[in-house]
Amino acid sequence: MKHRETGKIKAKVIPVANRKELHEFIGTSVDYGTKVYTDDHRGYLGLPYPHFTVKHSVGEYVKGQVHINGMESHWALLKRAYHGTHHHISPKHLHRCVDEFSTRHSLRKLDTIDAMRIVAQGMIGKQLKYKDLIK
Repeated sequence: MKHRETGKIKAKVIPVANRKELHEFIGTSVDYGTKVYTDDHRGYLGLPYPHFTVKHSVGEYVKGQVHINGMESHWALLKRAYHGTHHHISPKHLHRCVDEFSTRHSLRKLDTIDAMRIVAQGMIGKQLKYKDLIK
């Protein structure tokens, strides 16, 4: 999901894009009363928020302020990196790739030194050993 005011992305790999998973992710990420904009995937039905949709299934992509173009752009960049650079991302490490691209997108408007500072601070106390990477 993308916050329209801050431009920050929050994304996560979920096992199945069903109602339970989508509602849980949105419920833990969105404040009560927040407007939620989605496509017409059935998993979003019944959200307990002001919910507005565009119907991609019938070729509708923008309806006034209702669109999900920011998230579509985010996923397009990740897919381009997959095809153009990585060529393969194992399911085991997919969450790392999603986190990396979400962070890149969220920090893109900052000065380079500020973005690097935030990334470095996020690395403190974290280590991925090679044996864990390939295990």
